[in-house]
Amino acid sequence: MTDLRFNAVRLATGPRLHYAEQGDVDGEPIVLLHGWPDSWFSFSRVLPHLSPRFRILVPDQRGFGDSDKPDDGYGIDDFAADAVAFLDALRIKQVTFIGHSFGSFVARAVAIRNPERVSRLVLIDTGVLAGTPAVLEARAVLDGLPDPVPAEFAREFQASTAYLPLPEAFFERIVTESMKLPSALWRSVLSGLLAYDDGANLSGITVPTLLIWGDHDALFPRADQERLVAAISGARLVTYPETGHCPNWERPERLAIDLQTFLDAAR
Repeated sequence: MTDLRFNAVRLATGPRLHYAEQGDVDGEPIVLLHGWPDSWFSFSRVLPHLSPRFRILVPDQRGFGDSDKPDDGYGIDDFAADAVAFLDALRIKQVTFIGHSFGSFVARAVAIRNPERVSRLVLIDTGVLAGTPAVLEARAVLDGLPDPVPAEFAREFQASTAYLPLPEAFFERIVTESMKLPSALWRSVLSGLLAYDDGANLSGITVPTLLIWGDHDALFPRADQERLVAAISGARLVTYPETGHCPNWERPERLAIDLQTFLDAAR
């Protein structure tokens, strides 16, 4: 990550977002949107494998990481508005959005609300709706979560999402990043995600779309992937065997290759 740069920008929607950036500042822009309760660091194992000809931007979304944590504005449409305002603040007209889990719902919302700002879409371990049994079980536990979030709770939750073993230093940083999110925002963000339903609007996504899914994903089933591929015109699914909910953690080299192939083909 020798080329990695960090900055922050104030959005017209209110919050100041911290973000990581790498690659050619004049290159084709790619925005990566992390999952819940993560930060830019969720993509840190993938970034070294992406071509330097792209301008890669990885914001901490509002409430997460080192970005501002306002009291409200945690619906998916709020996050989507932030994503567009992020592009505006950096004077970028159109990008490829790559979203993981929660971030994939945000990316879909941008593609539906502001299709002119999206050139391509990659959805990593997404779902039709967030309210799967595993997610609802996690939501029930959050009601009694103290603040600050206990490290053991964050560690147990994050470990439950991966199938393959992870480097210890990387995983501990993932835990540390997730603890930057106050317990009230763990609940608020998840509530906003559970309330989001774009099923009636998925056919409005017409840009080249790639779905990537780990076949040991404990949160979103294969049936969801098939429904999304059927609903989004021209979408394609790539399945990763022996992989959990986080291919960006578990198989960063393969993910980078698949992203590069998709970006090169969908021009």
